[in-house]
Amino acid sequence: MDTCKIKRALLSVSDKTDLIPLAQALHEHGAELLSTGGTAKVIKEAGLPVTDVSDYTKFPEMMSGRLKTLHPLVHGGILMRRGEDDSVAEENGIKEIDMVVINLYPFRETISKEGVTEEEAIEQIDIGGPTMLRSAAKNFKSVTALTAIKDYAPIIEELKNGGVTFETRRRLAVTVFDKTNNYDRAIAEYLTHKGEAPELLDLHYEKVMSLRYGENPHQKAAFFRDPSNHFPNVTNAKVLQGKQLSFNNIIDTDGALELVKDFEKPAAAVIKHTNPCGAATAEDISEAFELAYQVDPLSAFGCVIALNRPCTKEIAAYVKENKLFVEIIIAPSFDEGALEILSKRKNLRLLETGELRRNPNQRNIKTVSGGILVQNADQYLVAEEDLKNVTKKQASEDEKEAMLFARILVKHVKSNSVVFAKKHEKGGCVATGIGAGQMSRVDSVIIAKRKGGDRVAGSVLASDAFFPFPDGVEEAHNAGVTAVIQPGGSIRDEEVISKADELGLAMVFTGIRSFKH
Repeated sequence: MDTCKIKRALLSVSDKTDLIPLAQALHEHGAELLSTGGTAKVIKEAGLPVTDVSDYTKFPEMMSGRLKTLHPLVHGGILMRRGEDDSVAEENGIKEIDMVVINLYPFRETISKEGVTEEEAIEQIDIGGPTMLRSAAKNFKSVTALTAIKDYAPIIEELKNGGVTFETRRRLAVTVFDKTNNYDRAIAEYLTHKGEAPELLDLHYEKVMSLRYGENPHQKAAFFRDPSNHFPNVTNAKVLQGKQLSFNNIIDTDGALELVKDFEKPAAAVIKHTNPCGAATAEDISEAFELAYQVDPLSAFGCVIALNRPCTKEIAAYVKENKLFVEIIIAPSFDEGALEILSKRKNLRLLETGELRRNPNQRNIKTVSGGILVQNADQYLVAEEDLKNVTKKQASEDEKEAMLFARILVKHVKSNSVVFAKKHEKGGCVATGIGAGQMSRVDSVIIAKRKGGDRVAGSVLASDAFFPFPDGVEEAHNAGVTAVIQPGGSIRDEEVISKADELGLAMVFTGIRSFKH
């Protein structure tokens, strides 16, 4: 009962990542490989012998693949109790299946796509996969149920030592029941609520690692991930080098990456204590980075840098030549030349995400004493058609471009927040001053004005919420601001508009607030 040699394994996976090394290890172990459809095709193309399940059962796949593994030869081979059911199995031609390797149809990924229909979602409800996994997990005394790609490598090592241990089989069985429970819950939530909050919220996260400490050294902490989350983000990023991330590192890196995801143009963000101290777009990512870093280099000491394009050799050279103290760089990938330079800075963490895309169903969870608050992530991107001119002076095209840039950026700054920004000659926009986290909006303007200095002249101002008084607009004008973008909605809007007209400013309302508490 301790270590089980694998004589026969069934492999049927939606995600083919790392499939071939596992199949190769099973083949070298002496296991017969059974498989279905696309999985069998990939294994055959790798030059490994494999038997199609339909040939094994003598029963064809049918109903567009809905029916293929629900057969006594399959489930009997998985469920049979070794030493108890042998005679019954032999009478019915059932052979032992000692390992089941399955990852389920991508239901969550499907419903995360914009515009997906209910019919499309239903077709991604896996039936045979969970059934086989649960059968294998129930019979963990004799069968290995493998569903997490991260578990492939440890299993390969165990196969080299003769088979899979009892402790591993039991642990993997628990993983299966956790995963199938989470999978069914996702389906139930989708069919019942279609985006509405359920009456009972069951949060299901798996531990990534224990952290050295939390926000402060006297606080214990750990990092957990949503096992159904497969989007490019800080949780799924590959650490290429550097020491373990801290609690605060993870929060800052998440904020930086989510910021640059909002930009279509090459964009760079510099984050310190969850707030951006610099951001820019340009036609070239290296130029965007340099502009972003130069916004507030004093605050950028010990920062996190996020890029929405691959990190270039030029960026790495800039970091080296200017001896910048950077904690983390996160990017879709790193050019070889960049890695060669940055690898010499052992304490610099490099995180690779793969090509960026946003999760349209992303939600934010905040804790309060004794409870949590859950909301959809603020992913609204203000567009030019949202802009309503409310002043006598009209905003120019360059001002509008800078406004839309600043409006994206201000969404990622702690409230009350304002951002000064302007268009530059390198095909993008850059922040010229950022004011964050103040109890009064005018104080945020004053801070952004002090941070920006002479660079503010000719900038636009974006505010995350309305101006309750005209004083913030006056301070902005005194700093050299020429146009303002804000949501509007204050009982004193007319006073604020009147002040903008008096000062000769252009002002647009968006009707969209973006507090970040």
